[in-house]
Amino acid sequence: MAKAKLTDEQQIILDQVKQIADGLGQTLAPFVEVVVHDLRSPKHAIMAIHNNLSGRNVGDPATTLGLARIADDDYPQILANYPNEFADGRRAKSTSIGIKGSDGHYFAALCLNVDLTLFKGFNSMMEQFATVCSEQVAESLDPANSDAVRARIDRFAVALATTPRSLKTSQRRELMQQLKTEGFLEIRRSMEIVAQHLGISRATAYNDAK
Repeated sequence: MAKAKLTDEQQIILDQVKQIADGLGQTLAPFVEVVVHDLRSPKHAIMAIHNNLSGRNVGDPATTLGLARIADDDYPQILANYPNEFADGRRAKSTSIGIKGSDGHYFAALCLNVDLTLFKGFNSMMEQFATVCSEQVAESLDPANSDAVRARIDRFAVALATTPRSLKTSQRRELMQQLKTEGFLEIRRSMEIVAQHLGISRATAYNDAK
C-alpha cells in the first residue's frame, strides 16, 4: 500500500529535519550515525543516513522504537543517550527525536547513534597515559580471546581519530601489515575477527593482508 502524500506542513518540517541531519552528520563525522526516518512508511522508513555505522540502507524498515511511535502519539518525543547495540554486537549510545505535525501525530524521527568503540579506545589511551606504575604490562595474545585483536584495531583507529569501520583502504592495508608483523594474524579465527570488526568481507581482509 502506497504511503500517504505529505501535507505541505509535513514537507516543510521534513525538509528542515533532513537539512539538520546533514549538518549534524558533517559535524559529528565519523563518530555519530545520523538517520532520518519516515514513519508513514514503516517497511521502508529510512530516507537518509549519514556516517553509516550500522550497515543499514535507505529504504530499510523502521526500528522497534519507530513502530512504538507510530502506534502511540503519547510515546516520549525525546529519548536521549539510551544504550543500544549494532547488529554485529558493537555497543552504541543512541538518541531518538520524534517529529510531529500540528495534528499531534508522529510522521518522522531523527536519530543519532554513537559507536562507543572508539571512545573506549580513547579511554584506554588516557588511562595508559596517566599510569605511573613502572611495571610494563604485557598484552595477552591468548588465541581464545578475540578482545586482543579488537583492542589492537581500536588503538590503530584511535591514533587516526577515526573508527575501525571508517578506515580507508590504504589505512586498512597498513593496519593489516602491523597485525601480521605483531603476530595477531596467527591467532585462531583472526581473519574472521578482523573482518567483522572492520565491517569488511574475509576475502577483503585476506587481500589487504597480502
